[in-house]
Amino acid sequence: MDKRLEKALEFSKYMTTLNNQRRLLHEKYLENTVHYINGGKFSVTKELMNFVNLLVQHKQETAILLDDNNTPIEIEELETFLTELMDIYFNNTNDYYNSYDDIKTKRSVERLLDV
Repeated sequence: MDKRLEKALEFSKYMTTLNNQRRLLHEKYLENTVHYINGGKFSVTKELMNFVNLLVQHKQETAILLDDNNTPIEIEELETFLTELMDIYFNNTNDYYNSYDDIKTKRSVERLLDV
């Protein structure tokens, strides 16, 4: 096989593997940034944290929020809820960053699959 064709094929395999690893890391991140409380499921997002922070700043202690399934869930201690959301978000974002940083330094398919 021609050397250029071999290099192109190897690069194509590398990019496919790299993109798959990135996708898997992102899916893992999304799975880990979920908070369950009072029978509700909340995806931890910046928007949710912002909204809960706004409620806390306006001296709200409790609130009824719609979870991911549009089910109304009563949150009795908004400050505690906000702290939990922020912990989940930052811990998982840092883990995601470290894992992502690790795979982007791998320069071969074999090294990527060792992750």
